[in-house]
Amino acid sequence: MSEKSALLQPSSAGPGMSEQDKQQVNWMPAPEETVPGCPPGLEYLTQVDQLLVNEQVQLMKVVTGFETKNRYRILNSLGQQAYFAAEDSDCLLRQCCGPYRPFCISILDNAQREVIHIERPYRCSSWLCFCCLQKVEVQSPPGTVVGYVKQDCSLIYPWFTIEDARGDTVLKIKGPCWTCKFCDVEFHVLSADGTQPVGKISKHWSGLAKEFFTDADNFGIQFPMDLDVRMKAVLIGACFLIDFMFFEEKRNSGGAGSGAH
Repeated sequence: MSEKSALLQPSSAGPGMSEQDKQQVNWMPAPEETVPGCPPGLEYLTQVDQLLVNEQVQLMKVVTGFETKNRYRILNSLGQQAYFAAEDSDCLLRQCCGPYRPFCISILDNAQREVIHIERPYRCSSWLCFCCLQKVEVQSPPGTVVGYVKQDCSLIYPWFTIEDARGDTVLKIKGPCWTCKFCDVEFHVLSADGTQPVGKISKHWSGLAKEFFTDADNFGIQFPMDLDVRMKAVLIGACFLIDFMFFEEKRNSGGAGSGAH
């Protein structure tokens, strides 16, 4: 059994999970009909206009502060699991680079197929240099690029551009000028010209005990039901990039950060 397949098994839920998380996974039912032109495994995204991204608590992080690979459950609004996401990154880079580390995230469906692959190269955090602006590439199926998330150069509010495989702008994301660990934070998803709201990526406050003592975040992603499933997949990639840039940093540094980098 591969490492990815093992991670999906309910009985091997992994260290640091609660007893409730170790119970049988309630998977979202697979679509009964195939969707023409839809990348394999993204059929689930045709049925939803919002997703919940739940980072799993890693006991080693909580007890020792040792940076481990992040793992996430991706749920629909009914709490049914649509996907499982697992980070793949170098151990040394996780400890030395923290939230700026390069990584790959594999997203698997309930058939244990990798249906989305997300890659982030290493770039430092300075916003003064264009080569330091953050970027992720989203592939579906793995090996086929469907889009990019690119950080824009900005001074006050953080801006991101969602691009398709050709590099054309499809959506924009605008974040707050300052983010707080102990409150809900919203990044607004806007039309390509940045004027019309079409959705949002929200970081949900999980309560004082969980936020202070654990290393797990909860996010919500909202988008139009009729949005191209490829762009929905790219918005999932944007959620992970936002987590690393704004909230993984706070957990490691213990402070609040500004919106722009």
